[in-house]
Amino acid sequence: MFLNVCRIIATFFCAGYAPKAPGTAGTLATLPLYGILRRLSLPRYLLATAVLGLIGVFVSQKMEDLWGKDPSRVVIDEVVGLLITLVSRPKGWREIGLGVLLFRAFDIIKPPPVGYVDRHVAGGAGIMADDMIAGAISAFLLSLVSKKMLR
Repeated sequence: MFLNVCRIIATFFCAGYAPKAPGTAGTLATLPLYGILRRLSLPRYLLATAVLGLIGVFVSQKMEDLWGKDPSRVVIDEVVGLLITLVSRPKGWREIGLGVLLFRAFDIIKPPPVGYVDRHVAGGAGIMADDMIAGAISAFLLSLVSKKMLR
């Protein structure tokens, strides 16, 4: 039972089982959760994201022990990465879509420091950390672009 709960969380309600592009499927599956969390105050949004990040480290490690190094089915890292990207809690679909595109680009291309962390941090922490950094970079760029979009 415990491992099944870990599996459901790690695959974000089975989005990670998508036959093609499970990371993108996990990212897109995050949007309904984002719609709920966006309504929270910023401190509560950050707390929810941090708690999900800590849970993600734990369940990612459990699934890595079961499925091998950095299994593609584990997409909780994409969930947390996108929530970090959208920390400014945009409401418009253009900004949300841009956030998704920025995050997926940094997650796939893995420029420094994302790639460095991906290669050098092991286990559940490593699975989560590179996406969290990709999310932070994406959040910064989204805030810059959003300011220009609103002018």
